[in-house]
Amino acid sequence: MTAPLNVLIASPLEAVHADRIASADPRVNLLYEPDLLPVPRYPCDHTGAARELGAVALAEWSRLRAVADVSFDFDWQAPAEIPANSPRLRWIQGTSAGIGGMLDRTGLVKSSIVFTTAAGVHGVPLAEFTLLGLLYFAKDMPGLARNKAERRWELHATTQLRGSRMLLIGLGGVGREIARLLSAVGVQVVGAGLPGKTYDVQGVSEYVADTQIGDVLGSVDALILACPLTARTRHLVGERELALLRNGAVIVNVARGAVIDEGAMIDALASGRLGGACLDVFDTEPLPAASPLWAMDNVIISPHSASTVADENRLLTDLFIDNIRRWLAGEPLRNVFDRDAGY
Repeated sequence: MTAPLNVLIASPLEAVHADRIASADPRVNLLYEPDLLPVPRYPCDHTGAARELGAVALAEWSRLRAVADVSFDFDWQAPAEIPANSPRLRWIQGTSAGIGGMLDRTGLVKSSIVFTTAAGVHGVPLAEFTLLGLLYFAKDMPGLARNKAERRWELHATTQLRGSRMLLIGLGGVGREIARLLSAVGVQVVGAGLPGKTYDVQGVSEYVADTQIGDVLGSVDALILACPLTARTRHLVGERELALLRNGAVIVNVARGAVIDEGAMIDALASGRLGGACLDVFDTEPLPAASPLWAMDNVIISPHSASTVADENRLLTDLFIDNIRRWLAGEPLRNVFDRDAGY
C-alpha cells in the first residue's frame, strides 16, 4: 500500500458526506474537523459565517492544512496564502463551476496546484431557473401580480415558449442542460460557442461563434448567458448587442454579472426595449440597495443562489470521490481548470 493521501475538508460539509470521502479508498486519510470550519448559513453554504476560534483551534487548523495533499475547497481563512500555508498541497477540488475570478484575485492561478471545478453539478438547477425566468415573462407574471394587487380582473393574451427562438451563449455543462430542457418544451435553441470549435449539443439546432452573435440577435426572443467570465467574455453583451435584440426580448443571466454591461441593460429595461431580465448574477454582489434593478417589476433578482439546491453536497461529494479515485490511479481528473482559457 502506498503512502496515505491526506484529504482536507476546508469548507462546511455534512458528516455523512465526509464519511463517504473517508471510505472512498483505504489510502485516504481524512482531515475533517467541522468545529474549525465556518458555520453554514443555509443548506450547502460553502462560505459560511466565521467562527470565533481561539489560539489552540487556529493552531490546529494551521497544522491540518500544512499536511494536506488534497483539499475539498479552498482554505476558508487565507486562500491567497495557500501555497505558503499548505506546502504539500497538490490539488484543490472547488465547489463552484466558476473559479477563474477567485484564482486571479488571490494569485493562485500562478501556483503549481491543480484545480478542478464543480462543472456539471449545477447544470440542472440553473436550467430550471432559466426556464422559470422565460415562463415568468412569457406568461406575463408581472402583469398578473399588478392586477392581483389591484383586485382587477382583466382578460388578456400571453405568449408561449413552444416555437420561440433563443440564443444561448455558453455550451459547457450548464449550457448543455439549458439546451436540453428548453428543446424539450419546443424552444429553438441557437448555441454560441468559441470560434473555430465544433459542438454537438443535444437540443441545439444551430451554431454561431460568440464573436458573431450580432448576426442572430435580431431573430431571437431571448438571450441566455451561461458562459464563464474571462477576458474575452467580459462585457460580451454591451449597448450595441442589446440594441440589436428584438423589442421586448428577455435576458437570462446565469453566467457572471460582468458578461453583460449592466448599465446598458438597466437603460434598455427602463426604456422598455428589453421586455425583462431574469438575473442570478450582478456586477457587484450583494446587489447594492441603490441599484435601479430592485425597483423594476420586469426584473427577477436572485442572490447568486439559483444553482444551490438541497442535494448539492451529495453531488459535489460524488464528483470529489470520483476524482480522488482518478488521482490515486494516475488517471486524468474531471473538470481540470484551464489556466489559458480561464475556466
